Amino acid sequence: MELHKNDVVTLTVDACTIDGSGIGRADGMAVFLPAAAVGDTVSAHILKVKKNYAFAKVAQVIAPSPDRIPPACPVFPRCGGCAFQHIAYEAECRIKAQHVADCLQRIGGVTPAVQPLLAAPETRHYRNKAQYPLALRDGQLQIGFYAPHSHRVVHCPDCSLQPPEFAQILAVFERWIRESGVSIYDETAHAGLLRHIYLRKGAATGELMVCAVINGERLPREAALVEALQAVPGVKSILLNSNTADTNVVLGPACRTLWGADAIEDRLCGLTFRISPLSFYQVNRDQAERLYQTAADYAALTGSETLLDLYCGTGTIGLTMAHKTKRLIGVEVVPAAIEDAKINALRNGIHNAEFLCADAGEAAKTLRERGLQPDVVILDPPRKGCSPETVAQVAAFRPDRIVYVSCDPATLARDCAAFAEHGYQPVSATPVDLFPRTGHIETVVLLVKLPPDDVIKVKLDVSELPVSIHDGDATYPEIKAYVEKQFGLKVSSLYISQVKRKFGLPVADSYNKPKSEKSRQPQCPPEKEKAITEALKYFKMIP
Repeated sequence: MELHKNDVVTLTVDACTIDGSGIGRADGMAVFLPAAAVGDTVSAHILKVKKNYAFAKVAQVIAPSPDRIPPACPVFPRCGGCAFQHIAYEAECRIKAQHVADCLQRIGGVTPAVQPLLAAPETRHYRNKAQYPLALRDGQLQIGFYAPHSHRVVHCPDCSLQPPEFAQILAVFERWIRESGVSIYDETAHAGLLRHIYLRKGAATGELMVCAVINGERLPREAALVEALQAVPGVKSILLNSNTADTNVVLGPACRTLWGADAIEDRLCGLTFRISPLSFYQVNRDQAERLYQTAADYAALTGSETLLDLYCGTGTIGLTMAHKTKRLIGVEVVPAAIEDAKINALRNGIHNAEFLCADAGEAAKTLRERGLQPDVVILDPPRKGCSPETVAQVAAFRPDRIVYVSCDPATLARDCAAFAEHGYQPVSATPVDLFPRTGHIETVVLLVKLPPDDVIKVKLDVSELPVSIHDGDATYPEIKAYVEKQFGLKVSSLYISQVKRKFGLPVADSYNKPKSEKSRQPQCPPEKEKAITEALKYFKMIP
């Protein structure tokens, strides 16, 4: 049967995309259905037909999937913020985990061991940041989020993903807008004053930041707005951001403090962080702690390493690992974020960290030319991922490990393939859900340089130590890290090779060979031989 626009067909949904669209098939042609669930049988109204696929909407759910639940939000799916309000969270997690694995294999051509997804314990009120666009429709004020694939504002001042205090703040704005007569921005005409309401919260401290984004320099009746906002418990900072550019970018370059502090604070992984309006900070604090702990486990720091943190933002990832490093160098292109990172280091008594304001690739090149030799590199780029130049420069450092934190599995997979070309194999990947009910997922990947004599197989069991390599040979850095962590001993590659030879394990010719027949080599002390033997057992290289 050939499909045509406005046809109505019965479909069974057998797959789901990361944006929440179910996929059914009509005579072999894939049909995409927003807000459908795997296992649904639906009546589908065809909206558009392409050569190899079609788009439709669900006209009626004939037989619901076991995963289907009533949406908790009254504006789903008209609002583009959520993708999975219509299915159980367990089903959402399965879709996200599969998406990560599929991207790595199909886009990157790499097959690291994908660990179980770290699901969020809370799927409501978890966000600590929101940017609300405003619009007028038929003379009525709309404050909410954009509809899918558009800039039409869907009125949603009480989003279930945001803290309840955000709804209180928006109510204050609604009253003030009516009383002040302030004009609402029209992006088509590039006219009107109030563009966005931008809110942040310190999840652990309860501190709130309120920022009005305007197409100008001042607001009418600013004092009245400030006085009304002060009545909301937790408000610590009230700011004005000026964005007069004809652009889709939310924030302009400059902020003016109307009342209170210039920034708020939050606590993360035992440290206190300063959060200014233009600084990046993860929107889900509790899951961010799990994300950073996973990254730290993959980094396997022992206290003697130099750690390079590229795309460091306000320094959160690197600073949470600083106590396990000899030296931390953070790089970020946003000046305000670098200033926050320096302040965060001082406030937390961290004195082995330095921060540079520069492009990641350019900074890596400059640092390499100066002779820097990082043992571990952390990457946490924006959604577009790393440039080819950055990948090349990072690989040229020849670090023991690269830990890549990504919010986009597609660009992550692309970059993993690029690193593989430079000799760095992704061996383990852990998805972490920082964004329940949305189509976004964070992933942490461990990439390891494979020396000629150390082959790492990709079958991993990281239930106890995420960097442990099981059912295969561990690298010398991993054996060293394990021995120091478990026994407090530092061992050399020479000692490891001597012990490996005793058990008949392969060792490269460059190891354990004297320069001449008369030269003598130090022999591995008994206590270190015992510790290395235990490490070989742990990594299942010997029985």
